[in-house]
Parts: sequence; C-alpha cells; structure tokens
Amino acid sequence: MTRSQDPASAGRDWLWAGHADREDVIETLKAAFVHGRLTRDELGTRTGLALTAQTRAELAGLIADIPADGALADGGLAEPARTPAAEAGRPPSAARRRPLARAAAGSVGCLIIAVALGWAALLADPDGVGPHPYQSWARVCLFLALAAVVTAVGVMGFGVAASVERRFLGQRRSPAERGG
Repeated sequence: MTRSQDPASAGRDWLWAGHADREDVIETLKAAFVHGRLTRDELGTRTGLALTAQTRAELAGLIADIPADGALADGGLAEPARTPAAEAGRPPSAARRRPLARAAAGSVGCLIIAVALGWAALLADPDGVGPHPYQSWARVCLFLALAAVVTAVGVMGFGVAASVERRFLGQRRSPAERGG
C-alpha cells in the first residue's frame, strides 16, 4: 500500500532531512517492526538508509509501503511514536526543544568544575612558585581547570549552533508542521 501525499507537502520533499526527521522515520520503522510489518533485516536495512538519507523525499520513500494506520502525517514523514515519557505526561522531545538551556546548564557545570580545580590547585601549592611536595598536583589541577573551561565554551558553542539550526528550520516549516 502506498500513501497519498497532499500537494502542499509534495513540494517540500526536496528539503534537506534533519535529525528530527530521521528520528521520526526510525520510530515509525520500529513501530512497524513491533507490529510485524517489517522483518528484522528490513528494519536494519531501512534504518541504515534513514540515517544516511539527505532529503525528506528519501525518508518518505523508506516508509511509503508501510500501512498508514494513523502512524503518518505531514507529507509522508512519521509522527513520533508514543514513548513511556509521553505516556506519563512528559513531553517526549524535551531535550530537542531547549538546546540552548541544556547547553547553558552543561557549560555552567563545566565552569563549576573549573573553579573547584582552580581552588584545589591553590590549596595544593599555597606558597606559589617554589619547592612544595604537592606542586606537581597544582599544575595538573590547573591544566584540568583549563580543559574544563575549554569544554564549557565548546558545549555552549554546540548549544548555540543547535538553537540557531532549530530556529532556522522552524522558520522554513509551515505552522502545521511546527504543531501550531
């Protein structure tokens, strides 16, 4: 069985597939496997193809022969499967909705570790430069503190990039696709 596509969504098939699109298709493939519509080999093959798909049309082709049963919407791409988190009333994609907040939290965690390591370095070598039995530990702590600061900057950079990507993709999608 093939799904019918509405003309409005057929024009968006040339768009690049995003991570969320791939995850949605993989969730649909998993649900089809659970319901006996796909074999284990088909699931593995189609999941591999979904991970390497570059356009929405390629993703739609991977699930085109799976019976609809209300599992598909928005031009052939999968609707997210019900997860235990969604069944419990929590949103299933909370991590995807706030990438900047998650990055800020991770970055603050790294900075707290850097401050703690800097304080440990100060305690290990209180006299500053000079002979002290724990002087080598002070250098290690300072190096690790520097690594934690660099990691904090990297985490924040990835969070900003994910937020910008999400905003950019959100502007190109129709209000129906954005859920409102």
